[in-house]
Amino acid sequence: MDEIRLNGRSFRKYIDEHEIEKAVERLADTINRDLAGEDEVVFIGILNGSFLFAADLIRRINLNARISFLKLASYEGTSSSGAIRDLIGWNEVVQDKCVVVVEDIVDTGNTLELVVGGLQVRKARKIKVATLLFKPGAYKKSTIPDYVGFEIPNDFVVGYGLDYDGFGRNIPAIYTIVN
Repeated sequence: MDEIRLNGRSFRKYIDEHEIEKAVERLADTINRDLAGEDEVVFIGILNGSFLFAADLIRRINLNARISFLKLASYEGTSSSGAIRDLIGWNEVVQDKCVVVVEDIVDTGNTLELVVGGLQVRKARKIKVATLLFKPGAYKKSTIPDYVGFEIPNDFVVGYGLDYDGFGRNIPAIYTIVN
């Protein structure tokens, strides 16, 4: 479908599922190459949005790897609230480990800075960030993602794990809001 409706709003297709699949494969290949010498790699997906990306990515990882998740919330409707709530906390030992943070989307950078700071406090030896989507026009922080699937404008998007008030996560492509 080229256009969908969620909760009374219209969205048009922006990135189809085949492009997403190619990007995930490219990111996994790069991570496999870059981290090939690591004894163990801990992937930490940021819920809810990263669950599809994290699953697709980890299936393509050929490293000695584990995956865990954090659940954080910062969005209300179509915009970031600026406040981040920790809904499911840290349960993985990361001290002296190589960690890859897996994000669905990095926009303002608030969540990413909080997670990276938490990993630093927990003494992760190496921290890398993989994100499917990056909005450089909205980014306000200093930690730049190491692995980026797509750079996109500062538009609201849904699908492939991203939602609009809880809806649209199950859509295999990514759609952008129609104004």
